[in-house]
Amino acid sequence: MNHTLPHAMTPRTILVCQQRQIGDALLATPLLELLKRRWPQARMTLFTESKCVPLLEGNPHVDEFLALDKNKLRGPVAQLSWYRRATAHGFDLVVDCQQLPRCRMLTLFCALNGTKTRLSFPSAWSKLGLYNLRAVPEPGLYAAATKASLLAPLGIAYSGEKPRIYLTREERKQAADLLHSLGVSDDMRLITVDATHRRASKRWPAVRWARVLDLLAESDPSLRFLLLRGPGEEDEIRALKSMCACTDRVLVPAPAPSLRLSAACMARAVLHLGHCSAPRHMAVALDLPSIVIPGASGPEWSYPSPEHVEFRPGLECNPCGRVDCADPQCLLRVIPEEVAAKAREMLEKKHNRHNAA
Repeated sequence: MNHTLPHAMTPRTILVCQQRQIGDALLATPLLELLKRRWPQARMTLFTESKCVPLLEGNPHVDEFLALDKNKLRGPVAQLSWYRRATAHGFDLVVDCQQLPRCRMLTLFCALNGTKTRLSFPSAWSKLGLYNLRAVPEPGLYAAATKASLLAPLGIAYSGEKPRIYLTREERKQAADLLHSLGVSDDMRLITVDATHRRASKRWPAVRWARVLDLLAESDPSLRFLLLRGPGEEDEIRALKSMCACTDRVLVPAPAPSLRLSAACMARAVLHLGHCSAPRHMAVALDLPSIVIPGASGPEWSYPSPEHVEFRPGLECNPCGRVDCADPQCLLRVIPEEVAAKAREMLEKKHNRHNAA
């Protein structure tokens, strides 16, 4: 391979390293698409964590998943053996999106097995020779654009590609059946709501979410609200539903739908409301308009489009990225009436576009 003209190479096998979280893995799908578009005959392998795989299944730009289950790799001997097996057949190109310890270790084993082109961003590990091709992303980009900009040394340019989820017809039917069992008819409009977050600095008070749902329910009897949830969040969701006056319109299926079934339900929705977590990226991937209250999160997680709105008060301390905060004004200055008004505006625009079509 010619490292002075890396864009002239033709790799047969490509490894992309992108671990946690689920939303981060989804944000790597534009990079995968660009690589596959450039080299359609190359075999594309994605190294990620097992929990991220379900949302990426069916992606035509991934030929193989190298899935890591950290709970099953106990001790250095088991881990080294896994890295050795994972890289035994070799790769022509490695693209490391993160340089997390396991990504670095996998890249090292690839280098030992003869991978000549190892691409990432500049770091001390580059100086040590682990990465021999480097890209410097522009500051202030959307997170998916930042990942995709790693490909610039290969002559591949990002041109606004969105994250994507590829649902099957059967999955969409399962979602329709689930929603029908919850009383959602074809003439009703569904809003998905992601009202939980593991970090308090990014979690809007549940009572305010309840107020938004009640305001929307008062203005439009056709609306139904599907509360999304992850493992261990059942109590929070039940508490939120109990705060709502429109309880009969708030849907909490039991058991909790799988990640892909939740995505299929979102594909049926007309609007998504939530925090800065995986569902906001799922909404972008499914062309579902969204309103997000990000709290301490940075603006790089917001897809640059008027169909994806953030409520971010202009504070000098924001974004801070803190896990907790004694006075989270970035959350508390967001008023339910403002969120509901914006939601009504977006719903009206979507309704008008639909009628015009």
